[in-house]
Amino acid sequence: MKEHIDTETASRLMEPLTALVARAGEAILAVNRKAMRVEGKLDGSPVTEADLAADRIIAEGLARLAPEVPTLSEERAEHATPPFRDSFFLIDPLDGTKEFVAGRDEFTVNVAIITGGVPLLGIVAAPALGLAWRGIVGRGAERVRIDGGRIGTAEPIHTRTMPKAGDPWVAAVSRSHGDPRSEAFIASRPGVVRCALGSAVKFGRIAEGSVDIYPRFGPTSEWDVGAGCAVVTAAGGKVTDGQGGEIRFGEGRGGSFLVPEFVAWGDPGAVRSY
Repeated sequence: MKEHIDTETASRLMEPLTALVARAGEAILAVNRKAMRVEGKLDGSPVTEADLAADRIIAEGLARLAPEVPTLSEERAEHATPPFRDSFFLIDPLDGTKEFVAGRDEFTVNVAIITGGVPLLGIVAAPALGLAWRGIVGRGAERVRIDGGRIGTAEPIHTRTMPKAGDPWVAAVSRSHGDPRSEAFIASRPGVVRCALGSAVKFGRIAEGSVDIYPRFGPTSEWDVGAGCAVVTAAGGKVTDGQGGEIRFGEGRGGSFLVPEFVAWGDPGAVRSY
């Protein structure tokens, strides 16, 4: 396979990638959280044997599926050589490690295809919830039931329109990463209902139309965001930077893969209204 991945190629990869993500999720669930070893990375974030097992499964699978396409994974980011000028896989083998370590179910496996700096395909799987959200920009999005390594029937999903005047917004907020600017942004919507969620599950809830908005006015990493961006966009929404502009991936500006801030919108029309 060539390094460039277009929409047609992404469509052919969707099913094998979903199966690969389900296998990674199955490996995560097989880890005994009470007995596992938790270590700290240089940035202070935790890493477990579950993170590494999922990353190994995904790396081996991608090497078979698309050996010529580069991969940027959270667990191997120190070996990355940006910029990625064409297509690449963007991987978070276990997003929400803090949720996982705490015994909660809101952790995900995130796989994205980025082409030309923009998310094209995304899969966000929440193995403990038995769900995966997936989509290809321009082709639509779906929610899929997963049971271990088995993939169930897919159902189409779509974001919802922004609330009418007087109706409350539903805002996804992080269980683990709050910040004053995000809280002020949310509070500016009268009657807003906060929905506390972990990991990239927040993007899935926007894509399926149960949440309106998810702001994060603090830095996060590209692998936390890329798959969710693709799923939300494919479902009819939009993900922007803090000023309503486009987010670019894989450029490695400043020697890092940080996204300084973003807002995920269920209704793209709401971007103009804020």
